[in-house]
Amino acid sequence: MPVLEFLDPESVVPALRARAKKQVLQDLAAQAARRLPALGERPVFDTLLQRERLGSTGIGDGVAIPHGKLPCLDRLFGLFARFDRPVDFEALDGQPVDIAFLLLAPEGAGADHLKALAQVARILREPGMLAHIRAARDAGALYALLTRSTAPQAA
Repeated sequence: MPVLEFLDPESVVPALRARAKKQVLQDLAAQAARRLPALGERPVFDTLLQRERLGSTGIGDGVAIPHGKLPCLDRLFGLFARFDRPVDFEALDGQPVDIAFLLLAPEGAGADHLKALAQVARILREPGMLAHIRAARDAGALYALLTRSTAPQAA
């Protein structure tokens, strides 16, 4: 799988304005629905909220990877967002989150969904990556950072 083939330049939000976790999930769902109109905002939001009830997708270091599966989706879909200010996301390390990567997968994605989650986590854990993401000026620079990754491609 090429580096984040499920992320396109229009799916990068450089300054999401949200003040709470639920609002972040709503805003991410709205952004996804704009790019994939057949999905609808409410089903995406409900899927993300249901997943968060199992445990926070805040993985630490200010990063969250909210994700879920939807029956009407026919491919993996990614959306990257950097927040204009950190939000309490009940992350594993207790730190607020300012970077989120939304990953949506078809209902039957199986291992592809898990491989994509692992790939996103690997890229965001590359040495210096989070500092570069936080310093990037715009969506184009963020997209370039995320797609020029040097992470190994093995799942």
